[in-house]
Amino acid sequence: MAVAAGTRLGPYEISGLIGAGGMGEVWRARDARLGREVAIKLLPASLCSDSQRLHRFEQEAKAAAALNHPNILAVYDLGTQDGVPFIVSELLEGETLREKLRSESLPLRKAVEYAIQIARGLGAAHDKGIVHRDLKPENIFITNDGRVKILDFGLAKLIHPGANGNGQGLIPTVVSEPGAMLGTVGYMSPEQARGREADHRSDIFALGAVLYEMVSGKPAFHRETAADTLSAILKEDPPELAASNSRVSPALDRVVRHCLEKNSNERFQSARDIAFDLELLSDSSTSISLPTAPPPSHRRRWMAASAALLLLVSSCAVAFLLGHRNTSPRAPVFHRLTFRRGSIRAARFAPDGQTVVYGAAWDGTPVQLFTTRYDSSDSRSMGLQSGQILSISSNNELAILLHPETFEPFRQRGNLAQVSLAGGGPRELLENIECADWTPDGGLAIVRRADDASTSSLNLLELPPGKVIYRPRAWISHLRVSRNGQFLAFADHVLGGDDGEVIIVDRSGKVQTSSQRYSSVQGVAWSADGREVWFTAAPIGTERALYAMSLSGKTRLVLRVPSTLTVHDISGDGRVLLGKDDIRIGLAARAPGEKAERDLSWFDWSLLGDLSKDGKTVIFSETGEAVGSKYGIYMRNTDGSPAVRLGEGAFAALSPDGKWVVTNDLRSPSQLQLLPTGVGEPRVLTHDNIEHLFPAWYPDGKHILFVGLEAGHGRRSYIYDVAAGTTRALTPEGTIGSILAPDGSKMLTTTNGRSYSIAALDGGATPIPVKAISADDQPVQWDTDNRHLFVANREIPMTLFRLAPDTGQRQLWKQITGLDPAGLESMPCGRLGADGSYAYSYYRVLSELYVVEGLK
Repeated sequence: MAVAAGTRLGPYEISGLIGAGGMGEVWRARDARLGREVAIKLLPASLCSDSQRLHRFEQEAKAAAALNHPNILAVYDLGTQDGVPFIVSELLEGETLREKLRSESLPLRKAVEYAIQIARGLGAAHDKGIVHRDLKPENIFITNDGRVKILDFGLAKLIHPGANGNGQGLIPTVVSEPGAMLGTVGYMSPEQARGREADHRSDIFALGAVLYEMVSGKPAFHRETAADTLSAILKEDPPELAASNSRVSPALDRVVRHCLEKNSNERFQSARDIAFDLELLSDSSTSISLPTAPPPSHRRRWMAASAALLLLVSSCAVAFLLGHRNTSPRAPVFHRLTFRRGSIRAARFAPDGQTVVYGAAWDGTPVQLFTTRYDSSDSRSMGLQSGQILSISSNNELAILLHPETFEPFRQRGNLAQVSLAGGGPRELLENIECADWTPDGGLAIVRRADDASTSSLNLLELPPGKVIYRPRAWISHLRVSRNGQFLAFADHVLGGDDGEVIIVDRSGKVQTSSQRYSSVQGVAWSADGREVWFTAAPIGTERALYAMSLSGKTRLVLRVPSTLTVHDISGDGRVLLGKDDIRIGLAARAPGEKAERDLSWFDWSLLGDLSKDGKTVIFSETGEAVGSKYGIYMRNTDGSPAVRLGEGAFAALSPDGKWVVTNDLRSPSQLQLLPTGVGEPRVLTHDNIEHLFPAWYPDGKHILFVGLEAGHGRRSYIYDVAAGTTRALTPEGTIGSILAPDGSKMLTTTNGRSYSIAALDGGATPIPVKAISADDQPVQWDTDNRHLFVANREIPMTLFRLAPDTGQRQLWKQITGLDPAGLESMPCGRLGADGSYAYSYYRVLSELYVVEGLK
């Protein structure tokens, strides 16, 4: 079949040739249905009669389509036209690793960063039983924003039929003739070179060869002929990395050589282990770069003396190791305390160091308090329904949060109460508390919701209660008082997320030190000796690790595992109460005319931004582990078809005509930008010093409403004129409005999230207070009649009411329980569309609690 610009393959119109290789030609094309640019790979006509090539080509598509990972090329479609099969995939902008290696010398930091991403992609493929078998620089693509994409699963093979859990193989196995070699000379493993069966460890060997080349600038095994290269793979080790790059540390060299072991049983057994080890290297400021050795002496006698001294030191070292074998550091020991399915928000050691009190919501039931012992797997309910542990004093008094209400992701508030660990009823102390901790003298430090309308803070740190000592940039979590009572540590977050820093202040609120900025900070505790603050955070993404920060601000890594960690408490003898959390923000929707919901989650942090009026399209953001710091805006149809990435951003709204999405970019302060849903180019709208958050379109499609924050001022709403390019304030400081009526005549405003009013958008009338919206209501949107509001309760399940603001009359509209109630903590946002359609995001945490011994 002749292919040229303008040729149509089903809904795809060819626009130009990108490149060609042994397994096919790659063309640029446009998907007329979704209005997006794609890449199409066609098998050459000369090979279409080759059944094995056809089979392998189909295998490439099915293998890649079975994978959903940011470091693997996304496959959208598979088809055939005029007897020629083709694969449709995402269109990448950038260059292959081979092209990058030809054009520049990679910095060591970049080589390690790329290797981590490659290892993550391979790990995802291996988890599904898929082996690449032809990993090389030509099959690794580096996008313009630094994202690694693994290409060409044409030689992939399913090594574990039934790996998808239902007894069905994801793809058929290719059976090669005995002795046949599949792969590329120079990067194939010894077992591939011998024509033997290859498994995931063959990919690990290839990754080692690629990493060696990125670091040294030279292929690991290249020789003059293919036969000599194969012989080197089978019999020789590559030259020392330090010979070509003196900055290579012994630790990095060990990782590379562990990948390149000739015997597959002696290599890394998991690509995820490689990523883990490389991440540890990248976390250390001293592990990547080491000073070069001093020049050797020119005098023979100095060399002889040095050799004698080296022999003496070596002998002493051997004797020392033999004599102290039993004193070498032990690996941490984990004691699992909980085994039910649900979420744990907080846990604390009692003063005896043996008893543990934790609050958990198991199997979809409301949160309640439990006690257990660190050496036990049995838990006992304390009989306090709807309570959350905050702190335990030295005389066994519990500070608890009664009836905690999740009003935002990561955040709860309720009434502070005191109750004895020995039993009895709770005594309520304070309202609107988010966190608290006992001081050694029996006092309380608290974080309370702010009442001051002039401040941009959402909560305030008080010590004692009533005396404000610290105002955060937005909100505080995980307040902990030091063991001697002189300092307080906590996480200081940004608006709308758990990004932030760990701060240490003295009792007057003066900042002593702070950590770097993290994309997620959850969990703070003082070390046993009181010299450090231990906390769990993620530099990018959401997989938090355990760090320690001294009073001088020096930070070190304590523990990283391939999971999300939360430190809850540390006992006086150094045992750590640690949570392992599977955290997700998911997305679900019911399409127009359908009776059942469909889960539309894409990666791990799918936060709903908008739902089209017809209920057929959702706009959402991804800001979790899968995308790292490259927060993205996505579009997906509610029928379950694949999502389309529109660009970078965090909050998003769809224009009335469906052609544009307005979002805030990732600069600081963030600016408004437009992303096309079809034809068009992204463009930044604003260039000012305002932080632009939560944008929403006016019904006319010509104006944008957003919540703005200027330094030194309180939050307020602004209106942006798209045509004129002008911004003006719409509400007084402390008052925001973001829910517009469909006819554009009015909007719902709130002051500090407590009192609501209806304000006319022409500014001519005084806002009308709405007392029918209670503190337990979460406004969702106006009804199409411009008279009624939809509001939801803030609990699980989500109950939606149709409310008349003027009369207060409310009518039950729908109750949404969620597809799986276990670990479901909140449904932070929802949207309603036509014909009974709706969409919502849910926040789920599935936790396991451990006591860990041996962490230093």
